[in-house]
Amino acid sequence: MAAPQVLKPGEGFDVEQLLTPEEARAAYFAAVTIAPPALEYVGLEDAVGRILAVAAVADTEYPADARSTMDGFAVVAGDGRSGRRIAGEVRMGHAPPGGIGPGEAMRIPTGGVVPPGADAVVPVEDTVESQAAGGAVIVPIDNLEPGENITPAGSDMRPGDCVLEAGRRIGGPELAVLATLGIVNVPVYRQPRVAIVSTGDELVDAAAKPGRGQVRDSNRWAIAGSLSALGCLPVQRPVALDTPEALAEALRSALAVADAVVLTGGSSVGVRDLTPRVIDELGRPGVIVHGLRVKPGKPTVFAMLDGKPVIGLPGNPASSLMILEAVAAPIFSRLAGESTPPDGSIAAVAERPFAGREGWTWFIPAEIRYDGGRVLASPFVLHSANTSLLARAHGYVVVGPDDAKVAAGETVTVRRFSGGGRSG
Repeated sequence: MAAPQVLKPGEGFDVEQLLTPEEARAAYFAAVTIAPPALEYVGLEDAVGRILAVAAVADTEYPADARSTMDGFAVVAGDGRSGRRIAGEVRMGHAPPGGIGPGEAMRIPTGGVVPPGADAVVPVEDTVESQAAGGAVIVPIDNLEPGENITPAGSDMRPGDCVLEAGRRIGGPELAVLATLGIVNVPVYRQPRVAIVSTGDELVDAAAKPGRGQVRDSNRWAIAGSLSALGCLPVQRPVALDTPEALAEALRSALAVADAVVLTGGSSVGVRDLTPRVIDELGRPGVIVHGLRVKPGKPTVFAMLDGKPVIGLPGNPASSLMILEAVAAPIFSRLAGESTPPDGSIAAVAERPFAGREGWTWFIPAEIRYDGGRVLASPFVLHSANTSLLARAHGYVVVGPDDAKVAAGETVTVRRFSGGGRSG
């Protein structure tokens, strides 16, 4: 792996030293330690989307009792009798009125507690009830096996089972487990505050009308959306002008109110691209990685200042968001305490070739369409400066670094954007 490089203003990138995305992340995580998030408690109603901080462990058996999976009659499977006396009825939400023995049956609803002595349930549609026989039920005796149509006690969870591990994002299935276990005050990681600082004299607020040479600052809102989806709390900061003093003050003030900072713009190697130099002057260890062997997003910066991650993204809209999503996202997932971020990828067949560059990693926006039972993916032409490009895409395809081309007809993986994006 090539050593990370930090460039002075005006110096060009040494392409031979540029890192792949995987190398950049490995170098960063080897050089820094991201402190675990603090813990807090929220109610079940506020837990969705949060990251579980303490493993959820079963305290007893679930279900606590054997339960019927059918409406029917609880019986003893092996007593060999077809005509059985109805000994009572199990009501939902109540214990059975008693047990049963050979020659007896008890009415039971789906989900009802199986009475003592019974070891099978016969569906009601497979029985014939005879009032003339004094409340008897005719049960077929062929192939009736113990355990039939019964959910055993403890078949879902047993005492000591780790059902939800710490670091897991909470959604509907996780809420169901927490509620079943009676965990109504849920231990979650505090959401890290991530300051967003856009840099550039040309930027104006989204509510303003741009003048000649000006553009509305869309990057900060794109970054905020993705950070929110990654479990972070975006903190919008004022635009930093293109001077060392302004950028240094913007970065210092952002670090004072947040757990991490994302800067957009100013990360390249031109004389006015100030981000790497200013970061290195503010603290240690400073810049860890400057420059990736990727398209788009080559002038990316990974840094750390006094225990807080600082990520410098390119200024071009498509490059900025793509690098956050495709390369930097694991940094923010770790900052938020999430152990395994969800995989929203889609398997598809390339309708047209996806072409990159040998030895490089290209992130190519893709559109998918459905053709009968097939999912087809086509590449968009990559224009880093286009704001609408990623909104038009359903996701992106990673090409390279080993294989620079995906031919038409080959299988590709379309990775979805975490902060939303066009649905399929």
